[in-house]
Amino acid sequence: MQLQQKIKLRTSRKARVRKYVRGTSDKLRLSVHFSGKHIYAQCIDDDAQRTMVFLSTLAKECRDKKLVPNIAGASAFGSLFGSKAAAAGVKAVVFDRNGRRYHGCVKAFADAVRACGLEF
Repeated sequence: MQLQQKIKLRTSRKARVRKYVRGTSDKLRLSVHFSGKHIYAQCIDDDAQRTMVFLSTLAKECRDKKLVPNIAGASAFGSLFGSKAAAAGVKAVVFDRNGRRYHGCVKAFADAVRACGLEF
């Protein structure tokens, strides 16, 4: 399968999910992205168009732990992100898996965030 076709299919999956997943001030949207080397996660208020909490593996607190985008890294990163979001006062979120299937790294990240007390 060509790269352009893969990108097109992923973009359509992402748009299909985003049609229903929307963050408000009560329930923020938790968006997670896995690249080839890093993990990015953010809590977004779509009504105000603001990012409330953001963390990536490029951040100083994650860089020394050398987290990679595999299941173990996603689990450790999820617990760091969950504690940071809880400290910011986030209690409930809507999970945006960004066009990816809910298994493997995405599931490990979500379970670790849930373990920190966020509801979704």
